[in-house]
Amino acid sequence: MFQKALYTFFLGLILITGIVGQNNNAKKGESFTFAFLTDIHLKPEMNAPKGFQLAIDKVNELNPDFVITGGDLVYDAMRGNQARSDSLFFLYKEMSTGFKMPVYNCLGNHDLFAIYAESPETSDHPDYKYGMFERYFGKTYYSFDHKGWHFVVLNSLDVTENKRYTGVFSGEELEWLKDDLAKVDTLTPVVLVTHLPMLTARAQVKGSEGRGNVSNSSEIFVMLEDYKKILILQGHIHWREYGEINNRIHYITGGSIAGNGWKGRRHNTKEGFVLIKVNGDDFNWEYIDHGWEAERLKNNMSDNN
Repeated sequence: MFQKALYTFFLGLILITGIVGQNNNAKKGESFTFAFLTDIHLKPEMNAPKGFQLAIDKVNELNPDFVITGGDLVYDAMRGNQARSDSLFFLYKEMSTGFKMPVYNCLGNHDLFAIYAESPETSDHPDYKYGMFERYFGKTYYSFDHKGWHFVVLNSLDVTENKRYTGVFSGEELEWLKDDLAKVDTLTPVVLVTHLPMLTARAQVKGSEGRGNVSNSSEIFVMLEDYKKILILQGHIHWREYGEINNRIHYITGGSIAGNGWKGRRHNTKEGFVLIKVNGDDFNWEYIDHGWEAERLKNNMSDNN
């Protein structure tokens, strides 16, 4: 009787262990794709809606699980009045319903409402700074989970006393992030989405002395020092860049949808977006041409005939 009971116990243990192992393997082996589109700079002029529609169509053709944007959804709310800026956000929101999958939006500097001195609106306007973005899309920083990965969309922007934008994570946001990460296992891959770069070689390449980057990114890296895999997705500088630190921190600067204001390449980077393919804890990526350069050149040839 004792031997039979012991046999039954070990058999059950083997079966349970096997089931748990299968579930863990399934989680580790789970795959998905998502698209990162940054610096869309949508406006009615320059055939920008046509170019954005090309990007939407290309994303739908690739059929990722979701889309994340990297900011600068519109061009331009910083200098704009209420009517013009509101129309830009409305146009973007309407067109983005064309994606056949969820869209998670990030705030860019051109999405900050009426922050420049040349705007006719004042700082007591209810839509000032983050207000218009929040009215259309909700909070400027938030997180979500997808198939074993944790995604954090950040607000990398504030306004200086002399009415310019600056790259910084606020104290309130950093406290929120600390609480958010406390709920995330350190073995879980973490994706950070920011408009202004947290890591980039631009200063070395362009001699920019770090202007236009986030000034206090190190505070977030301290929070993440025990996490095994971090991927940063960023925009703003309209070029394509990839970097990796000790096979733990990876960053991708995602080019741009609009190029140089819909007039051509900027930094000789072709207009496009990033497609990221996740397999378990690993990922690979490719830069996707959404066809705007060919369309723009075709239109230019037609105009010259």
